[in-house]
Order: sequence, then C-alpha cells, then structure tokens
Amino acid sequence: MRKFELVRAVDVSGVSGTGIVAEGIQFHDGQVVMSWFGQHHTIEVSPSIDATIAIHGHGGTTVVRWENE
Repeated sequence: MRKFELVRAVDVSGVSGTGIVAEGIQFHDGQVVMSWFGQHHTIEVSPSIDATIAIHGHGGTTVVRWENE
C-alpha cells in the first residue's frame, strides 16, 4: 500500500479549493481509493493512479504527493 495526498494549486471547478484536497491509498493491484476534504466529503475508487491524474490533474495544477517518497 502506498499513501498519498492530492495537492491542488488552482481550483478550476470552484468546489474543492486549493492545497491538500484529498488523501488516498494505492493498493498492490494499482487500484486507488481517495477521501476528499472540503464541504462535500466523498470517497472515490479509481482503477489506477494514472486514471486519477487524468480525471483530477487539470493540466498539472493538481499533483499526487506520495508519503515517504
């Protein structure tokens, strides 16, 4: 298991804000589970970290920061 934070420099949607917007875990098979912060707390499951970045990366304004790396 690898832990990470989703860090956003620019909030293009106006919903999640900036800074650390979610925390997550990548499992041994590559699947990702994230818990979002903010007013609308949600849990999201994704097939991979690449899919997560494709959906939430917003052209590099949001990045994954791995814990202990």
